[in-house]
Amino acid sequence: MAYKRFFTGLLLAIGIVGAYSFGTDDDIIAKVQRQLDKWTQNHPIEKVHLQLDKPYYAAGDDIWFKAYVVVGPQHRLQPDSGILNVELIDEQDSVKQKIKVQLKNGLAYGDFALPDTLHEGNYRVRAYTQYMRNAGSEYFFDRAIGITNVITNRVFTKTTFTYAAQNGRNMVGANINYTDANGASYAGNQVDYSVLFDNVVIAKGKGMTDDTGNLHIEFNGDNPALLRSGRIVTRLNGTGQGTVYKSIPVRVMAGRADVQFFPEGGTMVNGIPTRVAFKAIGTDGLGVDIKGSVTDSKGKQVASISTAHLGMGVFEFTPQAGNTYKASIIYADGSSGTVSLPAAANSGYVLNISPSGPANLKVAVSAAQENTAPFSLVAQSIGKVYYAAKSKPGSTIFSAIVPKNKFPSGIAQFTLFSATGIPLNERLVFIDNPEDRLNISVNPDKSSYSARENIKLNIEAKDNAGKPAVGSFSIAVTNESKVPVDENRENNILANMLLASDIKGYIEQPAYYFNNVNDKTRADLDVLMLTQGYHRYEWRDIMSDNQPETRYAPQSNFTISGRVTTQSGSPVVGGKVELINFDDGLLKLDTLTDSSGRFAFNDILFVDSIKFLIQARSAKNKRNVLITMDSIPPPATRNFKNIADFTLNTVSDIAAYGQSSKALYYEQMKYGLGNHVISLREVQIREKRNALKHSSNLNGPGNADQVFLAKDFYTLGCPQLADCLQGRLLGVIFRNGIPYSTRSRGPMLVVVDGIYASPDLINTLVVSDIQSIEVLRNIGSYAIYGSRGGNGVLVITTKRGDEPTYYPKTFGSGIKPYAPKGIYRARTFYSPKYDVKNRQTLADLRTTIFWKPDIVTGDGKALLDYYNAGKGTYRVVIEGVDSQGNIGRQVFRYKVE
Repeated sequence: MAYKRFFTGLLLAIGIVGAYSFGTDDDIIAKVQRQLDKWTQNHPIEKVHLQLDKPYYAAGDDIWFKAYVVVGPQHRLQPDSGILNVELIDEQDSVKQKIKVQLKNGLAYGDFALPDTLHEGNYRVRAYTQYMRNAGSEYFFDRAIGITNVITNRVFTKTTFTYAAQNGRNMVGANINYTDANGASYAGNQVDYSVLFDNVVIAKGKGMTDDTGNLHIEFNGDNPALLRSGRIVTRLNGTGQGTVYKSIPVRVMAGRADVQFFPEGGTMVNGIPTRVAFKAIGTDGLGVDIKGSVTDSKGKQVASISTAHLGMGVFEFTPQAGNTYKASIIYADGSSGTVSLPAAANSGYVLNISPSGPANLKVAVSAAQENTAPFSLVAQSIGKVYYAAKSKPGSTIFSAIVPKNKFPSGIAQFTLFSATGIPLNERLVFIDNPEDRLNISVNPDKSSYSARENIKLNIEAKDNAGKPAVGSFSIAVTNESKVPVDENRENNILANMLLASDIKGYIEQPAYYFNNVNDKTRADLDVLMLTQGYHRYEWRDIMSDNQPETRYAPQSNFTISGRVTTQSGSPVVGGKVELINFDDGLLKLDTLTDSSGRFAFNDILFVDSIKFLIQARSAKNKRNVLITMDSIPPPATRNFKNIADFTLNTVSDIAAYGQSSKALYYEQMKYGLGNHVISLREVQIREKRNALKHSSNLNGPGNADQVFLAKDFYTLGCPQLADCLQGRLLGVIFRNGIPYSTRSRGPMLVVVDGIYASPDLINTLVVSDIQSIEVLRNIGSYAIYGSRGGNGVLVITTKRGDEPTYYPKTFGSGIKPYAPKGIYRARTFYSPKYDVKNRQTLADLRTTIFWKPDIVTGDGKALLDYYNAGKGTYRVVIEGVDSQGNIGRQVFRYKVE
């Protein structure tokens, strides 16, 4: 009732409150606008979205993707960035595949071919431009996907966790079930296990699977971080396949949840009604349900709380001076606890924003009597101000009706500034503006279809005014009977471009807010805005005249650069440098070094796997010079913000898809189709040439997570070994020449020819003396080295003189081979045509029926045709962006009988 009385009085006061649009006489507003313009001009916000053909995959599959790179609040396709990095990363932060695709006006497409031997587990597809590295990896496209393997993998696990207090300690129980692909249990098998956190073994032991293939282990669960980012490594013996290693992520929902409270606008002020949002997060990073009440210091209940969606909710009350408040909470498991609310201040402001009909926002600001100085309200979206107002001096209340169509779709940030320009309150609001949304329709030529029948789809794209939209789109057609989809967890261009790409923290099920939009989803999205912070930039940085410089410039093409010095390290000035295509010599460029000995070949483009020779001479045509190439270390792969999406529990979660994948694999193998590994039952080796003949690896020569051979060095020409290895050893970074695994905190163990060496020894080794480097980063690889190898191991073997030679041993002085990563040549999706002669005996077991990434609606329309596979419900997903930056997505289903 107090809140209603307050708001009634506030509405009556609208007539006496001054609200002014932005003007040059409003000093604070003008400065905010000026500084934001300066920031966005120097630091435009770039976003990337990838449409994938499926939500999950199997080893042997192809991952098909279409990339959209946009810039600014209107989401216009980005013309400046010309190269996109796309990576496939496993759950242990190792980059398994990496490609560069060429962007043309913000658009590109490509693919990953997954080998049959790929380990099952949780993976990520990450995409970013070089310019996006300025904002940090939190704003990259980074999507979790599951990959199963029912081809080469013969052991599958399903793990359930329990959490309970025992004798004053919190204990985690893990029940691991071992089966083969058909569900038959591995009973009576010995299992050794280790529990790791940050690659440090915190518990280990051994046991035996019971009659149903279950192994139960327990370990201490007092560390909350372990419960969301630890892992269990098991070694199963007696399967007939040798020792089988399984890495199982620890995902435990502890009895208690982390509960946080977020007053609207950021502060509670005594005597002023306030809305307070809350979020309850379990140790697995996901929202949990809670309920309870809020009481004051005298025990009087002032509000009740109950989660509305994914652990979030909101309540309102009026704090009073002299009181403190706490929430009595009942958790999902029936346990209870108390959490203190933030303290209320005696002075300050409360910022309230609520819907005013479908088209407007009602903005209200109330101040304590002590605050009578004028304040300014600024609302911006992606760096552009769309609304600004200023209060009259001495006013303690302010109210305004703000039309939503002033803003583009996405997150709007409302900030209250003091008279001196200090941010006081802040509130995020999600704007759903239908004016910048594409309407896409899909119309088939028939109402029903049969297997292998040709289908024609008429695609039509219109803007909100009904005019034809000229845009670029991609389409994925899957058999939903084999690839069931949880649409709330699905990759979605609207959820990514308009919501997730602007939030630094984790958002659970962002697509939920864009599927079947109704009053509840809008209300749930507004609560999400109350609990999230906008971290694209800080106001302190924006208002400063010393804004940071752009470290990573937009990359339109490649630059090959470096430095030429004498043998003693002095710069070679005015030296001639030539760039020659090593393969055919057709490409040949030359340039001169500057006063620092630096050179650069700018704005060149080349395909992947190309090899160059860099040839340098002094100004007097002397050859005795050294060439050092520039390189940019790749961004770190750790701290994946969406790690809570790593929920795949091996094959059990996508069993139907795994079996479909297996059937397709064997059908293709029967007719010699597809790009698959052929497993040989028995091979007799008469003679073996081992490139790692002298390796001291305790696991055996070549038994490592990665092997880097001498033949991989000759194209690099680095003066120091760490320079050659930086960015080329998966999951290994070098700091001041010392190797660190991305899974550990301390330096890796370095073993040179069987001798344990200091980690800083690496740069004292002569690059040309190295024969091989073996990287041990997984527990199954480095465990044999004991505690000294807990941070990973680099096994370095030097040359003995009897190794095989696959490369030129030496190049002349002033010559350096160089093999940079170039543009990936995307493959074409194969779609069979059943109107011509074909192998009718081959069963069509495809799960991705059709994929086309380059649909253009020149007049707002496009016509597609393809052939269906087997029976099922087919799901068509179309996403895209038009020339004005309007975004669209449509899902359509039809049956094949």
